[in-house]
Amino acid sequence: MGSDSVWMFDFFGSVMPVVFVVILGIILLSAGKGIMQWNRNNRQPLLTVNSRIVSKRSEVTHSHHPDDNMSSRTRTFYYLTFEVESGDRMEFSVNGDEFGICAEGDEGRLSFQGTRYYKFERYPRHHHELVRGYENHR
Repeated sequence: MGSDSVWMFDFFGSVMPVVFVVILGIILLSAGKGIMQWNRNNRQPLLTVNSRIVSKRSEVTHSHHPDDNMSSRTRTFYYLTFEVESGDRMEFSVNGDEFGICAEGDEGRLSFQGTRYYKFERYPRHHHELVRGYENHR
């Protein structure tokens, strides 16, 4: 080993611990944020409110392993945006089955706790006609 390789050991000996600490810090920060959000949601009341679905969207992510041309992974995330009686809008992540049975314009009862989605119970289509008919006869 010559003097050229000594600087490399000094470089990795001083830089690698810093890189390790930075990566560990990012992991701990991400986990901490998740735990704080979970704790914040647990302190919120479970609410069930009248709402309407105003938007649906999906996000597709694709990853490809650089060492293997045959290996790739695709994931789809589904989101529903609800508008409540006050006019406020909230977007929640839902599973694919829930996403598939919901349509923009559906009205019903949304149950959530903070940023945590629980369920959406759609009113039957004839519910709207009954309510409108009742309001017109008053």
